[in-house]
Amino acid sequence: MLVGLVRPTAGEAEILGRPLGDLRVRARIGYLPELFRYPDWLAAREVLAFHARLLRLEHAQPAIDAALEEVGLRERARDRVGTYSKGMQQRLGLAVALLGAPEIVFFDEPTSALDPVGRSDVRALIERLRARGTTVFLNSHLLGEVERVCDRVCIVDRGRVVAEGAVGALTGEARGARVRLDDGWHEYDVAADEIPELVARLVREGARVHAVEPKQTTLEERFIALVRHE
Repeated sequence: MLVGLVRPTAGEAEILGRPLGDLRVRARIGYLPELFRYPDWLAAREVLAFHARLLRLEHAQPAIDAALEEVGLRERARDRVGTYSKGMQQRLGLAVALLGAPEIVFFDEPTSALDPVGRSDVRALIERLRARGTTVFLNSHLLGEVERVCDRVCIVDRGRVVAEGAVGALTGEARGARVRLDDGWHEYDVAADEIPELVARLVREGARVHAVEPKQTTLEERFIALVRHE
């Protein structure tokens, strides 16, 4: 609905200060669908040139070069899409979404086809976009990725928002701590403000403390508790 592909059955919404579906807004947003396919016989540069024409970009070639460079495909820009791996096709989809330096980008499961290196590259890309002031709207079931890159999170269950806010506010600290001593890790049932006293007591008793990890609820744990109505 936000990118104008589906009409809402009720209600109203705005994006970049304009109603949904506004053509002037569409040129200012980028979109990477979860499932997409480009013709195998086109080269990556041709795919981007086609989308640049749809966007009516005045300076298409510099924009195409910048998008290819951003996703690491410049050396393969003239190769046909049919020769690309799934991960490379995902990178091409990201390049299409970034054409023209949009003000807001929508990424739907952007790391689904990527290996660990590719996922790390996408995280770095999102951080660069955020540093430039671009808003990134990320949809993902990989909640570990969400927890690492997002400032704010919205959890939806059966079409309804069940939690929304900063990542730290949704996860928070849980009771307990893990302490690594000479003989390995030990778990203690203490509140967060009791951890300094726990460490001091262990040292007084002659233990050597190598590391302390306060227990925290992960976003995945919070998500499961919410959708199971715990």
